[in-house]
Formats: sequence, structure tokens, C-alpha cells
Amino acid sequence: MSFLSTAFSRQLLPVFLLSMGMTTLQAQTINVRLQPSPEAPVIDKHIYGHFAEHLGTCIYGGFYVGEKSTLVPHTEGVRNDVIEALKKLKIPNLRWPGGCFADTYHWKDGVGPKEKRPTIVNQWWGGVTEDNSFGTHDFLNLCERIGAEPYLAGNIGSGTVQELADWVQYVNFNGVSPMSKWRRENGRDKPWNVRYWGVGNEAWGCGGHMTPEYYANEYRKYATFMSDWGNSSKIFRIASGASSGDYKWTEVLMKNIPLNLLEGVALHHYAVVDWNKKGSSLEFNEEEYAANMRVTWQMEELVREHSKIMDKYDPKKKVALVVDEWGAWYDPLPGTNPGFLQQQNTMRDAMVAGITLNIFNNHADRVRMANLAQTINVLQAVILTDKEKLLLTPTYHVMEMYNVHQDAKLIPVDFKAPLFIRGKDSLPAVSISASVDKAGKTHISLVNMDPSKIHTVQLDLGKAMKSVSGRILQSASLKDHNSFEQPEKVKPRAFNDAKLKDKQLSLQLPAASVIVLELQ
Repeated sequence: MSFLSTAFSRQLLPVFLLSMGMTTLQAQTINVRLQPSPEAPVIDKHIYGHFAEHLGTCIYGGFYVGEKSTLVPHTEGVRNDVIEALKKLKIPNLRWPGGCFADTYHWKDGVGPKEKRPTIVNQWWGGVTEDNSFGTHDFLNLCERIGAEPYLAGNIGSGTVQELADWVQYVNFNGVSPMSKWRRENGRDKPWNVRYWGVGNEAWGCGGHMTPEYYANEYRKYATFMSDWGNSSKIFRIASGASSGDYKWTEVLMKNIPLNLLEGVALHHYAVVDWNKKGSSLEFNEEEYAANMRVTWQMEELVREHSKIMDKYDPKKKVALVVDEWGAWYDPLPGTNPGFLQQQNTMRDAMVAGITLNIFNNHADRVRMANLAQTINVLQAVILTDKEKLLLTPTYHVMEMYNVHQDAKLIPVDFKAPLFIRGKDSLPAVSISASVDKAGKTHISLVNMDPSKIHTVQLDLGKAMKSVSGRILQSASLKDHNSFEQPEKVKPRAFNDAKLKDKQLSLQLPAASVIVLELQ
């Protein structure tokens, strides 16, 4: 059974629902109060970061088509349409080269003349052989073109302290040294001044199956030799953090790593119900949808509980919680390489993105960086490519609508969400976050993840506003998605149904929708 939407007229909805054996929609009123506070944090733009791993066709065939390609317009091998799409998305940072791939990657194999670079077998993702034609220069130059800060994931699983220290020197040192000399010989005079560095990845798993105690000691050693080389922007070292609810991992890291060696602690959480049977990215029923939403909402608990542990050792909140892998993960599309993790992206994924970003916004005091997995063709991608074709997914549109929150001051919101109940799952149906930017514009992002109920929202703005405008992402079914045959089936449109009267704002929040409002 397909999911329902307010794409049908309200007059026809009761008849339609009764014909499907369902009850008539009942709109519930939600009273929301905006509570501006001088103590509220700024929503760090880096919450809206992305992730590009050497996995499937994310890099080769996604970002990079090669410098000899005549099929796709490119700049030094990087697709021009990808560059333009990511610039519009305003992505603040991009994480590379992994993921699990990071702890098998030796960066020196990816610099210098491309014809002389050794090949590498991607043992984690499909067992394919890569030629290392996309390396450090290609990635860092790409980041410059799209206006994103690079986030390099260092190899501590199969690498050495010297190897990582050399990488820092190669990309960041402007003086005379063996690595800066080599960089100049390879065509780059000035350093890139990379600020964000991951010290390994998933050290509890594919990064070495370490204990937290062992990893904490390894981190201390590696972090000690990662000099900032006198850059004006101090290097930002991010420890390989916990998987979902592994609170012991965070406890051990915060207890055993001196705060002067630590700028961020990572957290990975995917919206996966059953790791042995993740389910289809296209075919799902309401019970499966509810289960997906339950593990999406789990992010709220994870952020809150990991933050409590960090608060115990870092009450001034100097160390950031960096959720550098998040998103929905389903079974690979039939007929694709199972190691490539290729899936479609539906309106269900738009719900995942909207709810998760609202959670991050509302916890901006501790969550100061995050990375959606992944950018192109892999997992909850924002872009899909097929040879010369490119499309933008529903997740792309949510992140583009939400980028108004970047570096804006959080406005705490107070409301009681109605419940979405399916089977054993009883979940908040509505998610909201709000902010005010430097120009004084207020933005409110709202998600109604209930596929069959409209909700009336009454907002007490706290002060008089003169105008309201907005955009909505919604489609006739939660299964709707963009394909290369219909690349614009799901896209934002203007939302003009919000009614503003002095300090009060009212609107009907349609079923299965994401709305972003702007008030002045």
C-alpha cells in the first residue's frame, strides 16, 4: 500500500481513506513557543558536512571522471555539474578518504605523476583495484572549488606516526622541509592549511578492533606529533569515537586523553533497524517505516547521553561531538555490486535528514560538526550519477533548504509533539528547530513524519514579525524518489499557507513533509 499525502484535496481525502480501510485524518493542534536566549549557542555550519569515501562509485565515476574524459564536462577530472551542485548546497566541509578505507590508505601513493602511482586493492568495498589517480591534490583542490573545508581521515590502522605527521607537513607547512619541497615539486606552492583531521576511523572495528583503552593511548601518541606548523588556524584533531550507544568508549576517551590533545570526539550512527536485513530502499510498509523512524529518533538519545559523559570531563564544552557518519543504510539495490552500497533515496530519507538535522541544531552547544554518509552514489547520497547524467535526491533538497541555519543563533523551541504510533513504535510525529541569522531573519524548520495526519501548528514567535515565506518538500508517497527518467519528481516548491498575525504564526503541516519558513 502506498503512503498517503495531502496531494489529494481535503474534500476527497475522507473518501479515499475509507476506501483503503483507514480512518479519516484528524488534525491535531501543536502549540509551539520560540524562546530566544542570549545563552543559546550558534549552530555551527560544520554540522552540515558531507563524506566522500573511496567506496563504490562515490569517487571514481561520482566526483571524478578522469582528466581524459570527453563524456562529462570536468575541471581536472572532477565533474563540473557536481561542483556546481555542491556549491549551491553550501557544504562547509568534506571528509575523505574514509571510512574504513582510510586505515588502508597510504597518502604518498596518491601524489606525484599519476602514471607512476601504484595501484591499491579496495579490500573493504568490493575488492576493486584503484589506480590512485584521485589523491591529496585532487581532493584538496576540489574542496577549494566548492568552498568547503577539507576533513582528512588519517591512517592509524595500517599506517605510522611518521606517515601521518608527514601528511600534515605536506599539506600545511609553508617553510622549507622535505614534505613542503615535495609538494612544490608536485605543482602546489602554497599549503592548503587543512584544519580538520581524523585520527583513525572506527578503531573499535575496521580501524583495528582496538579496545578503547588501547586506542586512547594510540591517539595520544599520534596527536602529539600532529603539529599545526604555526598556522593561524589551530589544527583540529578528532578522535575515532563510539558506535551508537557504546557509552563506555566515550567515557574511556574523555577520561584518558588530555584535553590539550583533543578537539573533537566522533560518533557514528546509522538509521538501521536490523544489520542482518536492512530492508529495501524502495519497497517498505508502514511498520518498516516506523522502525526506520525509531532508529532515526535514537540520535536524540545518543547525542544527549554522549554529551552527558563529555560534560563530566569537559564542563566548558571545549571538545566538540562530531557525528561524522550518519544517515539511512539499506540493502544494496538488486543487480548492483553489494560492496558498493548503492541505494535509492526516497521521501522517507527526507524525513531521516530533516529530523536528524533538527536534532543536531537543537544540540548545537556540543554537536559542532557532522557528516552525512555519503555524498554521491553511496548510502544516503545527495547526488546520483550515471555516466553523463546527474540528479539531486530528496536528501539534497532537505540539506539545501536547511542551510539557512548555518552559523545562525539557535532559538530554543518548546512544544509537545503528537505521537505517531505503528505497532510497537510510539514516536514524536513532529520535529522542529529554529534560528536567527546575522541579518536578523528567523528560520524555522519543521518535519511531520506522519504519513497520514495533517497537524495544525500555532507558533508564539515572542515578537512581532512583518512577513513570512517558505518552501515545502512533499510528494504523493513516501516511496517517491528522483530517477534518471524523472529527475525532478521530488523537489521543493513555495509554501504560502503560513498565516502571520503580529506575534502569532499558524499553518497546516501536511503529512510526510519538510517545511522551512523565513520570517522578518
